Amino acid sequence: MATSDNPDKGDSHIPGEVSRADAGTFNGKHILLAVSSGIAAYKTPYLVRGLRAAGAEVEIILTANAHRFVSPMALQAVSGRSVRQDLWDEEAEAAMGHIELAKWADVVLIAPATANTLAKLAGGLADDLLSTVCLATEAPVVLAPAMNQRMYRHPATQQNLRTLDDQGYHVIGPDSGDQACGDTGPGRMTEPEDIMLQLEAFVAPALQAGLLTGKKVLVTTGPTVEAIDPVRFISNHSSGLQGLAIAEAARLAGAEVTLVAGPGVADCHAGIHRLDVRTAEEMYNAVHANLSGVSLFVGVAAVADYRPKQAAEQKIKRSGEAGASMHIELTENPDIIASVAKAAERPAVVVGFAAETNNTHAHASDKRLRKGLDAIVLNDVSDPTIGFNSSNNAATLIYAQGEVVFPRQSKQQLANSLIGQIPEIFAQQLAGTNPASMTK
Repeated sequence: MATSDNPDKGDSHIPGEVSRADAGTFNGKHILLAVSSGIAAYKTPYLVRGLRAAGAEVEIILTANAHRFVSPMALQAVSGRSVRQDLWDEEAEAAMGHIELAKWADVVLIAPATANTLAKLAGGLADDLLSTVCLATEAPVVLAPAMNQRMYRHPATQQNLRTLDDQGYHVIGPDSGDQACGDTGPGRMTEPEDIMLQLEAFVAPALQAGLLTGKKVLVTTGPTVEAIDPVRFISNHSSGLQGLAIAEAARLAGAEVTLVAGPGVADCHAGIHRLDVRTAEEMYNAVHANLSGVSLFVGVAAVADYRPKQAAEQKIKRSGEAGASMHIELTENPDIIASVAKAAERPAVVVGFAAETNNTHAHASDKRLRKGLDAIVLNDVSDPTIGFNSSNNAATLIYAQGEVVFPRQSKQQLANSLIGQIPEIFAQQLAGTNPASMTK
């Protein structure tokens, strides 16, 4: 019954050993890995080995032509389980059929997810084992797209990705770079180690489910853009990834989440109410318009402290004189997080972020007290391996009674850790039994 599964040649990178530093991350978790027929399928044995080293149990599904790119025997050797390929395998149906597989999985990971697979899932087809399991499971379904850059950019593929996002599927990647066909661009499957890091977000809910059930959480993320003239602006290096991860962790913990995102921030889960803004003033207005009933506010956004006092209506031209200077008068932007801490509808808990480069602990502690925050998360952004434009981060959560240090880890893992700690530290405030600030 399985239909043709066209190979999408979208990868040429040879992976190294998957890091085992996070051994135990997936202890006892059931990962159902579905491999569709793209050249990136050759990476999947590395992925399976990494998942098992981290404690996961892995079942594997191959689509009709995936065996042309990776050996079922190799996958069986690294997983320790028989590989499933056929919806109509009577022996498998008698043991663990598609419905049982759908129930067994804690997470369904499709890597690589070819253009053909994305199209089938977006259309709700159920003509092979993979598509049937995806319709039958209640587990998160995570897609790691891999295909030629033209196929990835094609409007049909982009529409399918939007449809899948609306349906609650989750997407990791793809990366951009050299491809097996000789092209360069987006479409390379995210490397196995990075897939594992991002997959942590989907096994963490079992530890965090219900921590914020019934609570409203408001998160800001990303940079702001302050116009100098119609083509130039003041901004910063923030990618918004950490705030995006915190919003997702809060959603997984049961909260009703609103995300106020600056420009350039990647897509979020459809279950998060998202408000897109550009300037600090727009972010300030969006935050205060949505403060009512908020229990937890997390200000992650890297808001520009200053903006041009008057943006030019036309593009500012060069003077033509070498070494000539230009002066732009700046004015302070509103201090969003301080205003939230002083608001009449102050959330029960207000948490800020401090991106510091020197005397980091002292500056962050002073900022917490000066702005009236319950807690502050310190980032040392002078370290190029974490923070801005990195998938990893390290931080210290500082509050009146102490602090918690989080070593270098993925931003999603850090977000999960923060959302796991904050409800415990501020349990009374979040429960509404002690609404007074604990910053004094």
